[in-house]
Amino acid sequence: MLKSCKHCGRIHERSFQCPSKPKRTNYKVTHVDKFRWTAAWQKKRKHINERDKYLCQVCIRELYNTQQRYNFTNIEVHHIVPIVEDWNKRLKDNNLICLCKYHHEMAESGEISREELLEIVKVQEMKHAF
Repeated sequence: MLKSCKHCGRIHERSFQCPSKPKRTNYKVTHVDKFRWTAAWQKKRKHINERDKYLCQVCIRELYNTQQRYNFTNIEVHHIVPIVEDWNKRLKDNNLICLCKYHHEMAESGEISREELLEIVKVQEMKHAF
């Protein structure tokens, strides 16, 4: 029996495996991925964004090739000590910082040191306490 293929638009036998059909990937969901979908993470991410005023904390200090000082586009919350290294720090305020996509990639690759990011967070925590 013939059938119209939704992948290529041609007509094939029903049993024919169309090469245009997308291949399924077996992406394995890790416990870190599951954590990022939790309400606890969503709430904490919102809190950190509010603490940092939805601004990249590296850009506002004009560090590491900053293009725009008050950068509020593509803001991501970064774990200074990664979740896979220390699961217990995943929701700690002093381990989280708002960074733009550019500086987030630099922090992930180690171009921005953890110590420097921790110092920035310490300042933010003191400002937010008042």
